[in-house]
Amino acid sequence: MDVIAIFDIGKTNKKILLFDDKLNVVFQEEQKFPTILDEDNFECDDIQLIENWIIDTLEKLSKDASYSIKGVNFSTYGATLAYLDRNGERLTPIYNYLKPIDSSIAENVYEVNGGKKEFSRVTGSPALDMLNSGLQIKWLKDHHATVFHQVENILHFPQYLSYILTGLITSEHTSIGCHTAMWNFEENRYHNWLAKEQITLPSPISATSTFDSKLPSVPNKIGIGIHDSSASLVPYLISENEPFMLISTGTWCINLNPFNHDPLTSEQLQKDCLNFMSIKQQPVKASRLFMGHIHDVNTILLTNHFNVSKSHFKAVKATEEQIQNSLKGSERIFFKSGIPENYIDNSVDLNQFNSFEESYTQLMIDLTLLCIESLELIISEKDKTKKIFISGGFARNEIFVRLIATHFPDKQVYTSEIDNASALGAALVIWETISQQNPNIELGLKEQKKYDQLSLVEA
Repeated sequence: MDVIAIFDIGKTNKKILLFDDKLNVVFQEEQKFPTILDEDNFECDDIQLIENWIIDTLEKLSKDASYSIKGVNFSTYGATLAYLDRNGERLTPIYNYLKPIDSSIAENVYEVNGGKKEFSRVTGSPALDMLNSGLQIKWLKDHHATVFHQVENILHFPQYLSYILTGLITSEHTSIGCHTAMWNFEENRYHNWLAKEQITLPSPISATSTFDSKLPSVPNKIGIGIHDSSASLVPYLISENEPFMLISTGTWCINLNPFNHDPLTSEQLQKDCLNFMSIKQQPVKASRLFMGHIHDVNTILLTNHFNVSKSHFKAVKATEEQIQNSLKGSERIFFKSGIPENYIDNSVDLNQFNSFEESYTQLMIDLTLLCIESLELIISEKDKTKKIFISGGFARNEIFVRLIATHFPDKQVYTSEIDNASALGAALVIWETISQQNPNIELGLKEQKKYDQLSLVEA
């Protein structure tokens, strides 16, 4: 069976998936790896474990007669870099994008590049410290100069994982375009602050590019990887002819509007809007909410208070009365003053709720209202979007999807059963290239519609 192998690397879970030529998942395996500490004792992924797992997994699958692996690609979280020396060896850990850094690093960049507002607008990147991966490089240069002087090449995370199989230095637009503060969206090139700082990165090439593996035991066509949020858009961009928005849910809720090309405003940037980049090298307006994490920490709080099982929340359904009350602008209880710094408002009296079901429903109403506010930031006045797709874990949360549908009565709201949209997107971007190179492989794009398996939500 001809298959594409995709490594889908999230912050929590690392997956290997095999897609056949009809884009069905025929094999899936998930791993959770222990983290390590960097030189400042801050938690980060153990990249050596991940590298070993990738190579060992591919070698094992290549020996399995059930599969003929025609290509490999990677979908990973963003804002993460690998620094290589002149011998191609990695110099540092894979730093965690939540690692705090001195605010003066960013302020120095802003000061000489038109100020924070203008710099953020041009780069499509709200000020996010280490989440702006360009500022990670500046941090390494300023605070670890000895290490930085040994740096020969800098790769984003997807391209680094590709590099360990090909030995080739590459870059592509989706990784550069995700809140990196590296890309000038007005001029469609790297921002000139990098050159001023003598920071050089590879020129980007198409995300559909594939190269030969340098490892004899690994399949011979390797993709250069793709940023996971941009990858999650690919199945919809291919299969949908009408403008749409995607609510991609997980640890982060990423709202994506590929059809709003208005420039980012200062207000949008201050409210955590940004630009991503599509595989077509076009800006994608996005807004973010740390919804999955906020949900998890507050659900644990409620679970402990009401002494119910950890999975009890999955069975909670909203009543019609609660749905209608949310339409009337029901008062928030968990997030009266917005999202607290530690994501839990300890002033909330949980004894006001009669049951876990009541408290969890209110939590979901609060979170959904925050998501709606975030989504509305990327809807323009001239917006013609008639469809909203919800993918990821919250697509199975009845309270969330019912409230979204109720609050947008002029749009058709669909839940998607694509559980691995990022991995599917990573497979799609190289399937076509590989099938063109090998006429014996037929791409199953005609079957793509079944992957939508969309359920229309009744408002």
